[in-house]
Amino acid sequence: MANRLFPEWHQQDAVQLTWPGADSDWAPMLSRIEATLERMVTAIARYQQVLISVADTATRERLAATFTQLGVPAQRLRLYVVPSDDSWARDHGPIGIERDGRLTLLDYRFTGWGGKFPAARDDALNRALADQGVFAAPLESQALVLEGGAIESDGEGTLLTTEACLLNQNRNPALDRAAIEARLGEDFGVTRVLWLAHGHLEGDDTDSHVDTLARFCDPQTIAYVRCDDPEDAHYAALSAMEDELKALRQADGSPYRLIPLPWPRPCFDPEDGHRLPATYANFLIINGAVLVPVYGDAADSTALAALATAFPERDLVPIDCHEVIRQHGSLHCLTMQLPKGSLAAAHLAGAASHDACNDADNDATADVQE
Repeated sequence: MANRLFPEWHQQDAVQLTWPGADSDWAPMLSRIEATLERMVTAIARYQQVLISVADTATRERLAATFTQLGVPAQRLRLYVVPSDDSWARDHGPIGIERDGRLTLLDYRFTGWGGKFPAARDDALNRALADQGVFAAPLESQALVLEGGAIESDGEGTLLTTEACLLNQNRNPALDRAAIEARLGEDFGVTRVLWLAHGHLEGDDTDSHVDTLARFCDPQTIAYVRCDDPEDAHYAALSAMEDELKALRQADGSPYRLIPLPWPRPCFDPEDGHRLPATYANFLIINGAVLVPVYGDAADSTALAALATAFPERDLVPIDCHEVIRQHGSLHCLTMQLPKGSLAAAHLAGAASHDACNDADNDATADVQE
C-alpha cells in the first residue's frame, strides 16, 4: 500500500481543539485561556469548521451560546462531550495520511510527552470521538508513541524532526534511529527523514518538538527560529540548528529557501519567574489563512512580515498567545488540522441543530453532539 503524510497546507475539513476543563492545569487561568481560544475559534471559523471536544454537557451548551453571540455560524462549529486531561490537540489528535488514494486517520499513543503528565484520557480521546460517529475516515490505533508536534511533512516524501524527541528513551525505547526511520517510512510513505540535532526552548515540556523550532511552509521553504542575542541562553543551540538547516538539501539536491523568524524578548512566568517558550514558529496553516502566535512584542510585526513572504496567497491572522505559553505551548500546539474527508456528515440532535442545518452551506453542517 502506498502511503503519504499530508502536509499542513493540504485542504482541510476542520481544526480540532480540546477545550480545557475546570480540573485541568488551566484552572487558575481558565477564563483567560478561554478568551484566547474564543479568538482562535472565531478566526478559524471564517475559513472552515472547528471541532471541539468539551468536558461536559454544560460546557457544550455554554460554548454553543457563546459562539452564537460571537457570530460564529452554527454550521462551522461541532461540539462533542469527551473527557480529556489537557488541551494540546496537536499531540493527541489524529494524523491524516493518504493510503492508496483514500484518507486514513492514524491514532498514535500519547503518553504525556514521555510520562511527564497524566494522559490516559487524552490518549483515548480520538477513539471516543470515533465512537460518536464523528469521523468519516477510518481511525486506526497505533502502538507507537508519537505526537503530531514532533513531525513536519512536505507532502512529497520528506519528514523533518528532532533527535531530542523521536530518539528520546522516554517514548519508544526499543527503537533506534534506523527502526524509527523504517516505521516512519512504513506509516507515512516518507523516503527521507531530516534530523535536527540542535535546538530547544526553555520551558518546553515536549523534548524539542520541531513545531516550536522549524516548519515547512511549502516543499521548498522552511521557516525557523533564529536567536540573534549572543547573551541569550538559547543562542548556541539555535545557531547550531541554523547551520544544520543551511546544510539540508531537498530531494533534488538544492538547498531549502530558509525564512528566519525573529527572537522575541524573553517571557517569564509571573508567579515563579521561569522562562516561557515564546516562539513564532508555532503558527497554524488552515484553508486560506495562517494563524500566527504573537506576544505583544516589537518582533511581532517582523514575524508577520517574514511569514507573509512564505504565504503570499493566505491571510495572516495574529493571535495573542501570552496566556497559552503559561502552560508551555503555543498556538499550533493547541490545534490539529483534519484533512478534507475526515468528518462524517453532521448528526441532527434536536430542533436547534435542524434549524442550523437548513442554513448550512454545501461543505459544512451544524453539529452539536454528546
